[in-house]
Amino acid sequence: MQTLLPDGWAPPIGYANGIAVDAGRIVFVAGQVGWDAQQKFQSEDIVPQFEQALENIVAILAKAGAKPEHICRMTAYCCDKPAYMAARKELGKIWRKHIGQHYPAMSMIFVSDLLDNPGKIELEATAVVPK
Repeated sequence: MQTLLPDGWAPPIGYANGIAVDAGRIVFVAGQVGWDAQQKFQSEDIVPQFEQALENIVAILAKAGAKPEHICRMTAYCCDKPAYMAARKELGKIWRKHIGQHYPAMSMIFVSDLLDNPGKIELEATAVVPK
């Protein structure tokens, strides 16, 4: 896996502009919200929901023999921009706790609502496990 940073570009903070992979097993993880294995939300707050969604992604990756560092793309959908902006430092700490210093290509999309209430954030990921 190669992080792509064009010459002269400032390095992004907390994500990669692009990731290139040669080959391997591709794992697609559907959008994960902040509920537990029994599909129950333990909190209505964005921080614990973000952490649970990341834990869900890591668990699904593990089932496929993948690790967090194999994530090459992640998309986040959030319906509470003020809460997200206020929690960015805390969310960064949670990211490093579960994913480490690996930053894939990422997009953050703010939406009006999520399907699963009281969900505040949903994360989907694509990983490539090397051969």
